[in-house]
Amino acid sequence: MGAALHIGQGNPDLVDAKAVEFSRAILAQTDVEGEIIVCEGPKDNAPAFERREKVGTGNGPKVEFEVDPVDGTTATSKGRKDAISALACAPSGCFQVLPDDGYYFKVATDYNSKGKISLDMSVEEIVQTVAHRKGLPLENLTVIMLERDRHDEILKILRKMGVRIILISDGDIAGAVVTCRPGSGVDLLLGAGAGPEATIAATAIKCLKGTMLVNVWKGEKHDSNRIKRLAIEGVDVDKTYCEDELAKGNELAFVASGVTKGELLDGVRFVPEGAVVNSICMRLPSGTVERSETTLRFKGHPVYKFLAK
Repeated sequence: MGAALHIGQGNPDLVDAKAVEFSRAILAQTDVEGEIIVCEGPKDNAPAFERREKVGTGNGPKVEFEVDPVDGTTATSKGRKDAISALACAPSGCFQVLPDDGYYFKVATDYNSKGKISLDMSVEEIVQTVAHRKGLPLENLTVIMLERDRHDEILKILRKMGVRIILISDGDIAGAVVTCRPGSGVDLLLGAGAGPEATIAATAIKCLKGTMLVNVWKGEKHDSNRIKRLAIEGVDVDKTYCEDELAKGNELAFVASGVTKGELLDGVRFVPEGAVVNSICMRLPSGTVERSETTLRFKGHPVYKFLAK
């Protein structure tokens, strides 16, 4: 909601700041003894939750959160598609922290390729394996990826292979999740993105029985000091993490709400007395996936009442 108030206004820092402000206010009223173990934003010097910030009333289970108040800050500030707000929740000690420090290479797809792909394979081999496991000719396979200069070589390979490609300006959490949603028309996510989003997406993918592989991205402009920092934080910089290692155990929850309209969720719609918000929630051990449309009335709401006219 905080982000949606500033769609298209050209100020990404304001989008992030309001998203964090509203998220903090909501979590403060939630009956958990919670801790934000990592939040997206620090590598871009954007507003974010503090590392190990305590949240909740303290009355309830002890849990940890990984949060991305807006996955798609730039998209929101420019009025573009595919921005969501997302978090993952689990009992303390379940999430692998991938600090928001540089990029991580990610592959995500559905259950068909679980155990059949690895990051030791070339891009061609990964794509061919996913297409074979799904029973699709290459020309009918759809790959989704962030439109970034760092992906130029991958993009050349994909175009030479003849697969369909969806380039997104932001929002690789939603991009990863849709690869595991039946009927989405998206088969594979490839590319490098931020760390917190990897663990958040892996939580959803685990709930959907899909697979996600992640390792530390070492591009041409490699920062050796970054590798040292990640090692200090407990990241194995030579390891490929799978969804079960990023989100451990069988008590997990993923939730996302749309900020702007996108592949996964519709965006916030403002109505005379409030707003309509579309969300999706997934959890284990039940494997339940819920989609909801919530109408918020600002008058009398504990967080949004100041928005009432």
